[in-house]
Amino acid sequence: MSLSGKSDPMASINLYRRLFGRGMILIAMAMAWAYGFGLGNRVEAAALSSQVQEILRNRIEPAGTPPKILCRGEQICGSAALPLFYERRLFRPAWITDDGPLSQADSLVQSVQEAHREGLRPEGYHLSDIKSLLAEVREATIQKEPLSPEKLADLDLLLTDVFLIYSSHLLRGRVNPETIQAEWYAESRKANLDRILQIALDARQIENVLQSLLPRDPGYARLRQALLDYRSIVQRGGWPEVPGGPKMRLGDFGERIRILRHRLAVSGDLDPAQERDGLLFNVALERGVKKFQQRHGLQIDGVVGPATLAALNFSADKRVRQIEANLERWRWLPQEFGPRYILVNIANFGLEVMENGRTVMTMRAIVGKSFQRTPVFSAEMTYLVFCPYWNVPDSIVKEEMLPLIHKDPGYLAQNQLKLFQGWGSQQKEIDPKTVDWSGVNAENFPYHLRQEPGPMNPLGRVKLMFPNKFNVYLHDSPARVLFWKPEREFSHGCIRIHKAQELAEYVLRGEPGWTPESVREAAEKSLDQIVRLPEPIPVHMLYWTAWVDADGVVHFRKDIYGRDKPLEEALGGQSPTS
Repeated sequence: MSLSGKSDPMASINLYRRLFGRGMILIAMAMAWAYGFGLGNRVEAAALSSQVQEILRNRIEPAGTPPKILCRGEQICGSAALPLFYERRLFRPAWITDDGPLSQADSLVQSVQEAHREGLRPEGYHLSDIKSLLAEVREATIQKEPLSPEKLADLDLLLTDVFLIYSSHLLRGRVNPETIQAEWYAESRKANLDRILQIALDARQIENVLQSLLPRDPGYARLRQALLDYRSIVQRGGWPEVPGGPKMRLGDFGERIRILRHRLAVSGDLDPAQERDGLLFNVALERGVKKFQQRHGLQIDGVVGPATLAALNFSADKRVRQIEANLERWRWLPQEFGPRYILVNIANFGLEVMENGRTVMTMRAIVGKSFQRTPVFSAEMTYLVFCPYWNVPDSIVKEEMLPLIHKDPGYLAQNQLKLFQGWGSQQKEIDPKTVDWSGVNAENFPYHLRQEPGPMNPLGRVKLMFPNKFNVYLHDSPARVLFWKPEREFSHGCIRIHKAQELAEYVLRGEPGWTPESVREAAEKSLDQIVRLPEPIPVHMLYWTAWVDADGVVHFRKDIYGRDKPLEEALGGQSPTS
């Protein structure tokens, strides 16, 4: 060895010649070459890898539960999957070999840099630290300087942590919905992320494995493309604010009309060629307004009134954040909904029946009031009831009906409501006339009410049941006029649908004895009848304020329950969580 610490091949050959004689010269030359040009460096590198392995072990083993692992002087997120991942590897580094960082490290960095495509923030995933460490390590390798095992351990931990956190966000969302939205109970997707990471490393498919964790429904991909399109609108300056004033309609003339034209052209609701028509509100502009109203769930009348004006002046930047929030909601949902399912979008006041990715039935819906919100969850529809009784919930009896009964004891008879005491075999009907209502209040109310089947029953002719802990279901309604209101928050949490009988025909199709005619007969008998479905149908109660339909049309809805803002604020934070 020379004083510089580097191997001197000729000195080694002379040493071996003196020690072993001429008969060993060929073996000595081979050993000298191996030591000087190959094996020696590999031994040094292997020793370095072992040092990194020992550092990883010393940091991870005492980390505790939940793990507290330091990296570059700061605690990293350290999900529960991180220690498990390294324990299964006996703490061997995952991203570093004898030759330095693997190319998979660059693949991970590239994938995370594209996180903005999913509505996530790339800067929230240790990227600056990882890039800095990678640059240091590679520069030291080029300069043939010794590599720091501490920095290599830092790099390995950060890369592992980023993969586990980012993959968790793609799989289950960045935000836990229940921490910001008490009515959200959808079951998120699950997977062993430590095993997924090992598979990705073994197959050298970091990017593809991460992409495989995204929701598979085409609706997610369409909304992701809409995010890019609306970001592009923002980068070009967005759209102008339309000044306030009187309603604008066909035949009107003025400067506000010109601004309205430009606004609709920017968002694609008006052909840019029509923008040149200037100050006149003509038929082409009316069509553009109607298209905009249809996309935003407004009354489609072609008139720019207060509601349409407010939607027009919702900035492009706010629409971007709204799309990001709804991409996150997609990640809270199951990977697949199944070949056939019923989807209720609460914010859209609508129901769709889906088969193999196609919408086969749609109908209007009425959802819970702002103070009696319809929850988000999934369940299976297993039966329906024709001409159902309505067992009035206690909250409705005490808060809404009892004051009316105090005012008029005949209220119960007028509304075909029966009074009962006890339940099951102990249940006994009570004559309301025998009750001293002056002494009955919400605290001591000992009864329950049931409304008989018939035209006054708020459940209508059919209710469709998917048992759940919220006692929420789909049902008919005699209040038909409410279905034609643009915003339909009128229920106590259940979903009223305006084509309940048609949906009953659909779910019973193929079941012997249940034709459209027999369904209509059962609905008209005023006789309570339970019918089991031939097979369960998944029902998904969702809340989307932005989505893209199969024709590529981007839709936005008013955030009726105020759920967007807290989600947008949570997504805006930079600290990654696992």
